[in-house]
Amino acid sequence: MARKFLYAIAILVVLVFAGRIALTFYGPDLMRLALVPRAGFETPPPLAANAYADPALWYSRPGLADDPAHFRPTGAPRDPAPLAAAVFFIHPTSYLSPGHWNAPAGDPEADRLARLLVRGMASAFNASDQLWAPKYRQATFGAFLADRPERTRALDLAYADVRAAFHQFLAGIPADRPIVLVGHSQGALHLKRLLRDEIAATPLARRVAAAYVIGWPVSLAHDLPAMGLPACTAPGQPGCVMSWLSYADPADPKLTLAAYGRFAALDGRLPGGTAFLCSNPLTGGIGGSASASANRGTLVPDAALSGGKLVPAAVPARCAPDGFLRIGTPPEMGEYVLPGNNYHVYDILLFWANLRADVAARVAAWKPAP
Repeated sequence: MARKFLYAIAILVVLVFAGRIALTFYGPDLMRLALVPRAGFETPPPLAANAYADPALWYSRPGLADDPAHFRPTGAPRDPAPLAAAVFFIHPTSYLSPGHWNAPAGDPEADRLARLLVRGMASAFNASDQLWAPKYRQATFGAFLADRPERTRALDLAYADVRAAFHQFLAGIPADRPIVLVGHSQGALHLKRLLRDEIAATPLARRVAAAYVIGWPVSLAHDLPAMGLPACTAPGQPGCVMSWLSYADPADPKLTLAAYGRFAALDGRLPGGTAFLCSNPLTGGIGGSASASANRGTLVPDAALSGGKLVPAAVPARCAPDGFLRIGTPPEMGEYVLPGNNYHVYDILLFWANLRADVAARVAAWKPAP
């Protein structure tokens, strides 16, 4: 019996070792094989014109009883004043299945993960009593690994939902209230398009106190000019864009750079190796570095992802020459760190308290159009 047990252990060790070798040398190919849908694109029925008037299509909005964005971590200080802006938050990808190119409405696992993501990320903005986060038929994770026409169709469908939700958001908030726009990962990709299509060169641009396009590159040459807002160069500057992608040292961002080069920018061109925006969430400007002592609080989730606590001075922030935000030695945040020391899932949580203060300062500095 003991010999059989040792044989089993040896087999498991070999399998784990072989798996690591396979992921090291064939990681992207294996991920595509496992996660890219094999079926053709399925065109779902269109949403009704007023679909987003239904509170059931929102994870967060005023009046919801079970709103995950109302979460406050242990150690969060009391806000000196409410955030006098309405916030539109677009959650990142939570649908991981290769069964469909877009998440089916009501998919239980995608919904569960989305609620966790809204809980951790959108909660940084819950000083506002007008925090809106829509559900949408997001593109599946595998769509970002594919180079097929279905990818574009899946992203277009997801964006159409986001755009419809944004129109409902505008209809549901006071017409004179400033707005804050936030998107992470897939949400940031849709937010870039939303800024181009709905904000740039319109009167609505003057109502934007800040736009946080986090976890997806913003090309300085091919995206930013089309977005209608400048990059934030100083703390407390209103009407500007913040964007960063977080990596610990030693960083290996080649997978992110490969994806960046495959997706057309807002001007329709492939960004290639062009520079992208690196905002520093600890300084409120572009580039530069700040020590961990400037970090007011990192939201470290508990093992069950049901709660978390703020840990001050946990990580520094430095914009490296390659445009990625470096956070020093890998901090212990949980099991969702991606290959290459990519802290993508934690882009907002790493700087939760600073982001809360950053948006408050930009909203306070915002002035209505004369």
